[in-house]
Amino acid sequence: ERSLESLEKMAAPNAKVIRDGKQMTVPARDLVVGDLVVLDTGDYVPADLRLTEYNSLKVQEAALTGESVPVEKAEGVLKDDCALGDRVNMAFSSSLVTYGRGRGIVVETGMSTEVGKIAAMIQEAPETETPMQRRMNALGKTLGIVALSVCALMFLVGLLYGSDLLEMFMTAVSLAVAAIPEGLAAISTIVLAMGVQRMVKRNAIVRTLPSVETLGSATVICSDKTGTLTQNRMVVQEYAVFGMAASAPEAQMPSDSL
Repeated sequence: ERSLESLEKMAAPNAKVIRDGKQMTVPARDLVVGDLVVLDTGDYVPADLRLTEYNSLKVQEAALTGESVPVEKAEGVLKDDCALGDRVNMAFSSSLVTYGRGRGIVVETGMSTEVGKIAAMIQEAPETETPMQRRMNALGKTLGIVALSVCALMFLVGLLYGSDLLEMFMTAVSLAVAAIPEGLAAISTIVLAMGVQRMVKRNAIVRTLPSVETLGSATVICSDKTGTLTQNRMVVQEYAVFGMAASAPEAQMPSDSL
C-alpha cells in the first residue's frame, strides 16, 4: 500500500491545458483523453501524451526505464513492438521535463498510463508461500503429529494401568494443548514486522511482511544501477568561497551521474 501511495505522489497535481483556445491550469485528475497539454521545463507530465509539438524537448524517464540520461523527443513512425524507452514521440506520466517546451495530446490517464500499469501490477501481485512459511507449515504438521501420537500413547498407557477413562482423556487433551505452539505464528509475524520497521528507517518500502524474508534470503541481486538504485540527481557536496572550502549544509549521497 505504501508503494502505491508513493506512485500517486509522483503524479503531477496540476496540468496546463488548452481548452476553447485558451491556456488554463486544471487538476491532473480532471484530464481526459484528447486534451491538449502544454509542457515546460520543470513540469511533471500529468498523463501519457502523444507529442504534437516539441522545441528541444527532453524528458527524464528514469522512473519507467531506469535510464539516467534524459530522452530527447522527436517525430517519426515507430514500430508496433517498440520498447518503452524508444518511444520518442511520447511523454509518459510521472516523467520530468528537463529541457525545452512541447505540447501533447492525452492518450491515457489514471491507471491506464504506463506508471498506472506498474501500480496495478503491485496491487495484483499474487501471494506465494515463502521458504519460511513452508518450513513453518511443515514444523506445525510435525509437531501436531508428534503431540497427538504422544497423547494417544499416554491415554492408552493410563487405561492399561487402570486409570479413569475421563481423567486420562482430560490429561491427553491438556497435554496436546500444551505441546502445540499456538504462539509460533504470532512470534514469526512480530519478527517480520520488526524487520519491516528497520527497512522503513532505511527508506525501503515493503508492501507485505514475507518480502522481508525474501530480501534476507537473497545472496545476489542483478540490476542495472543507473537511475534504478541511485537517486539520479546531482547534489552539491562541497563548495569553496574565496579559497575556503566547506561542506554543503544539506549534502546528500551523490548519484552515479555526478
